[in-house]
Amino acid sequence: MADFNTIDDMDLDGKVVLTRVDLNVPMENGRVTDTTRIDKIVPTVKDIQAKGGIPVLLAHFDRPKGQRVESMSLKQILPALEAALGQPVAFSDELIGGPAKRVVAALKPGDVALMENTRFYEGEEKNDPTFAASIAALGGAFINDAFSAAHRAHASTTGLADLLSAGAGRLMEAELKALDAALGNPHRPVIAVVGGAKVSTKLDLLMNLVEKVDNLAIGGGMANTFLVAKGIEVGKSLAERDMADTARAIMEKAAQTGCTILLPQDIVVAREFRAGAPSETLPVDQCPADAMILDAGPKTVAALGESMELCKTLIWNGPLGAFEIEPFDAATNAAARKAAQLTREGRLISVAGGGDTVAALNKAGVADDFTFISTAGGAFLEWMEGKDLPGVQALKKPGK
Repeated sequence: MADFNTIDDMDLDGKVVLTRVDLNVPMENGRVTDTTRIDKIVPTVKDIQAKGGIPVLLAHFDRPKGQRVESMSLKQILPALEAALGQPVAFSDELIGGPAKRVVAALKPGDVALMENTRFYEGEEKNDPTFAASIAALGGAFINDAFSAAHRAHASTTGLADLLSAGAGRLMEAELKALDAALGNPHRPVIAVVGGAKVSTKLDLLMNLVEKVDNLAIGGGMANTFLVAKGIEVGKSLAERDMADTARAIMEKAAQTGCTILLPQDIVVAREFRAGAPSETLPVDQCPADAMILDAGPKTVAALGESMELCKTLIWNGPLGAFEIEPFDAATNAAARKAAQLTREGRLISVAGGGDTVAALNKAGVADDFTFISTAGGAFLEWMEGKDLPGVQALKKPGK
């Protein structure tokens, strides 16, 4: 973390610390249904308090597009936030101006406040300097703990970092350390597992990875596109046939960089896409014309497991098959358990991220065994694509 200040590097004593967090949590009937993101900000809040700072939490919720939408108010998060922190949390109906200043002015050491949804204001997503200055007027320091929003150059992510002494919160710090361990300065060999439906949505990702990793395993619907590019028929499977030339270009680039691409050796096919549908396992080149590939077969999983055993770092984004329904979750579950086992044995550093990936690893029961799982979606993908993330760049020390 030499490039970034963290809570440990900052003088927070007696200061109001504007703390950007991710509270974009799932809700149902006015209640939080998954508190994972709330739980993850607790260490940052507690450590700011331990250094004498007063955390004032900034967050967005949903996409109100600069309008005040009461169903998207952060006020509904308060009960879950107070439960996680174990203390009352003051709430401000405004983010800027007199009412916001009065809420903050009433805070004492040990208190916490939550400000209203940053995206209720047009200036947030425009990164308007005047708006950012209005928020900055509330505090004396800035901590960004929302890696999941780091791919957005918004007022509450990059704008504040330009106006106040800034540093990374504990979750941001953990994300940056894990990502550096996975792709920045990894223990080699490195294997990446990339799944998902379409090559077109992960083109930049694949092009970047073949330059950075030693092995690249491709699964899910995008593997079918690669099979088509190799002249293998995939029946009624999801495949972007118009992306075949692109898939071939990725394979050629991999050959030039010395990256081994792992594609399915055997496939699980079915005539219909539903739970418990009759299925069969076949060699990869024997998909019936009226069937669709819904998962990788056991030979593919075994080959992937052997490759993992020879590697020291794994980065994973996307399932290997239609993991949402049985029995087409078998390959993803088996590969995830293999990665978890190697991680527990201290033989593999495993980093995973992306919504479907997190859901798949939770379903396989191995999420707690991975070295690090990123809750970020778009930011994790853009980082894997090799792009600079504005919210991260804004935190860098001068000259870094």
